[in-house]
Amino acid sequence: MLPSHSFINISFFQPQSFLMTGIPGLEAIHGWISIPFSSMYTVALTGNCLILLAVKRTHSLHQPMYYFLSMLALSDVGLSLSTLPSTLAVLWFDYRFIGFHACLIQMFFLHFFSVVESSVLLAMSFDRFVAISNPLRYASVLTNNVIIRIGVAITTRATLSLLPLPFLLKRLNYCPDKILLSHSFCFHADVMKLACADITVNILYGLYVVLSTVGVDSLLIVMSYALILHTVMGLASPRERVRTLNTCVSHILAVLVFYIPVIGVSMIHRFGKHLPHIVHALVAYVYLVVPPVLNPIIYSVKSKPIRGAMFRV
Repeated sequence: MLPSHSFINISFFQPQSFLMTGIPGLEAIHGWISIPFSSMYTVALTGNCLILLAVKRTHSLHQPMYYFLSMLALSDVGLSLSTLPSTLAVLWFDYRFIGFHACLIQMFFLHFFSVVESSVLLAMSFDRFVAISNPLRYASVLTNNVIIRIGVAITTRATLSLLPLPFLLKRLNYCPDKILLSHSFCFHADVMKLACADITVNILYGLYVVLSTVGVDSLLIVMSYALILHTVMGLASPRERVRTLNTCVSHILAVLVFYIPVIGVSMIHRFGKHLPHIVHALVAYVYLVVPPVLNPIIYSVKSKPIRGAMFRV
C-alpha cells in the first residue's frame, strides 16, 4: 500500500515519497543480482579507502599527483555511498520507497560527486601537462597551497552549480499518479519528468550544468592532451617519448572510464526514449558503479608506488 500523500493546497501537490525501480524485467532475481552489486560496492569502497590510507601514511606519496589521486578516490567513495543504501534496499529487501526530501538530497550528492570527479580529472590532466612540459618547475607550480586552492575551487564550483537543482524540483507541482522513478536512486532528469508542470527552466538549467561542468572539463582535458602530445613529439628519443606517455596511461584510462558512461547516460536520457527500460537502468548503473570500481584497480596496476603502499596498508 502506498504511503499517504501530503497536500499543501488544493492545486499544489508534492508526493511524500517516490517509488524506486530495480532492474526492470528482472525483479524475480533481484536477490541474485544483489551479489555482484554488493561485491562491486565492496571493491569500490575498499579500493578507494586503501588509496586514501596509502597516500596519507606514505611520505614518498606526498606529491601533487597522489594528492589529486586522493581527491579522485574521495569522490568515488562519495559517489558509491550516494547510491549504495537505496540500491541495496531495492535489491536485498525490495524496499522501493524513498522520501521526497531524501530523494532531493540523494540527487544533489549524486550529481555533486559526479561534477567533483570530472573536475578532479581535469586537475589531474593539468598536473600531467605541467610535469611533462615543464618538469623543472613542477614542484614550484603545484605547491601544497595551490593544490588546496584547487580542491576548494572544485568543491565550491560543484556546490554552486548544483545547489539550485533541489529548489527547482521542490517548486514544481507533481502528479499524484506519477511517483515511479526509472532507477533505484534519484537523477534530476528522472525526477523532473514526474512533474505536472512546465519544466523548461529545469531542462535549461540541467543542460547548463552539464555543459558548464562536464562539457567544459572534457574539452579542457582534450586540449591538455593535445599540448602534452605536442611536447612529447618534440622529444628526440622514441624511448623517451614512450616513457613520458606511459606516465599518462592511468589518467587516460580513468578519463575514459568516467566520460564514456556519462556520455551514454546523457544520450539515452535525451534521445533514447524508445529503448527498453532495462537499457536505461544498465547504462545508469555502469555510470555510477563502474568508475569507482575500476579507478583503484587502474592505479594500483599501473602505479608501482601506489601498489606497494596499498599492500603495506
